[in-house]
Amino acid sequence: VACLCVVQIRSRDPASRQDRYMLVTYDSPPFCFKSGWRESHVVFSTELKNMIASGLSNMSDALQRAFDLLNLHRLQSGIDNYGQGRNPLYLEPAVVVAITDGGRSTSENIGIDGSSSQLCGNELTKEGFRWDQRLFMLHLQYPGFSTSSQEPTGESDSNLSQLCEMTGGRYYLVTSSKHLNQSLESLVQKLQPGVVLQFEKMPASGFIAQNIPENISTFGIRDSPVPMEIDSDRRTPTMDLFRYSNGGNEFTGSGEGTTASPTTTTWEKCRGMIYVRPSKAAPPGGHWPIPESYWPDTNAQTLVPRSVHPGILFSCEDSPPLVIDKLPFDKYELEASPLTRHILERKLPQACWKVFIAGSGKTADSVYPFGYLKPSSNLQCVNLLVMPYNYVIALPLLDDLVQKYKMKPARGWKQEFDKYLAAIPPYYYQPLRNALRLMGAPSGIMPENLAGGLSAGVVGYLKKLKKQAQSEGSKMIAEIASKPTRNDKGQALGSDGLPTKEVK
Repeated sequence: VACLCVVQIRSRDPASRQDRYMLVTYDSPPFCFKSGWRESHVVFSTELKNMIASGLSNMSDALQRAFDLLNLHRLQSGIDNYGQGRNPLYLEPAVVVAITDGGRSTSENIGIDGSSSQLCGNELTKEGFRWDQRLFMLHLQYPGFSTSSQEPTGESDSNLSQLCEMTGGRYYLVTSSKHLNQSLESLVQKLQPGVVLQFEKMPASGFIAQNIPENISTFGIRDSPVPMEIDSDRRTPTMDLFRYSNGGNEFTGSGEGTTASPTTTTWEKCRGMIYVRPSKAAPPGGHWPIPESYWPDTNAQTLVPRSVHPGILFSCEDSPPLVIDKLPFDKYELEASPLTRHILERKLPQACWKVFIAGSGKTADSVYPFGYLKPSSNLQCVNLLVMPYNYVIALPLLDDLVQKYKMKPARGWKQEFDKYLAAIPPYYYQPLRNALRLMGAPSGIMPENLAGGLSAGVVGYLKKLKKQAQSEGSKMIAEIASKPTRNDKGQALGSDGLPTKEVK
């Protein structure tokens, strides 16, 4: 009933026309897959009505099988873009809705660490799910679903709640029919496309000026900057130079900012989703990636496993927004969280906080900003703006290219630009070429010999995984399809949900 209610409530949203529903039970594979990628909604509904609760359950394995089913085609499509930065617009948003009474489980420690995953390529991500997948759980504890005779299990409320929060989802402890309806309404409202990020405050110990260009003041801002809005027609860049020392656990840079003194520190480290709404003006993958947490090794034969959620460090140093004419950027709205509430309560719509990915720089002890957090002008939401890597250097250079040199740069400018290119991850080269083309820059600005691809060893490794994933995916789909589905009249149903003629 709860599953059908989710489908019914969700159907009110026009976006639900693109929804696909799958059904996975606690049975052993392949019998656990009741409805998969190729089965119709009729088959899903029929299997749901024919379900019978029986036997014991291993929740960890059941959840992992559900995520494996979702991840079946990701390696084939290349949507995770391993080793090339993360593109929020490359996503297949999905939610797993788990329904349990909390009793008779065969597993005490429940998790989705990927250890029980049967899919090839699962070693590329440390966890068993992806950043655009979330787990919501309905824990039914009221008459009709729960009795005092249930055996005690390890499925404590806190364990299940942490499991959901780990994916960016939510846990609902349902104690009445009324509460069930409220929980379902709340759950459906959270079905928004997006990806989950891990935000953490940058240590704010010791700010010093270093390597400041002549036309940069000691506060890291160009002399006599022009005040501007992020959506203004004339966008004049300002500049600030920072350096984060990972080994020494300290953050150094130029300028001093103001930080509010909150009564709680939950905003300093929290997980949150950014809403991904494709724009007709932007390319399918967006303009700029979120950097990897390591520098690509041109001699590597395999890839470094990535954490499912990018660890984004933010500096609480206030800085003005930086944008220039015709240089594209990506803007994502953050869902409401302790961090967004803290930023909005400061009531500083022009104050931006730079964001970083530790380990993304060329050397192990340095990293540079790839964007910033900024409240909207009306203080209704907080946006993450993703820019070129180390944009505090890139934007002034590109502004000079347009305004000062009129697209005909001098030798000195080219030398500075070459230094910048040598210090950014190679997977930023192609996005930067695309941006320069949009700005009308001549094709020779960036050297043609700059390769931003993966090493030959990694390319071969990914091709091998892709072939293996195709084989395993076809096998799993065939196993699901070969399992007979019957309607309430006992007739066997095909993948289209219609009765088939059985051969005796």
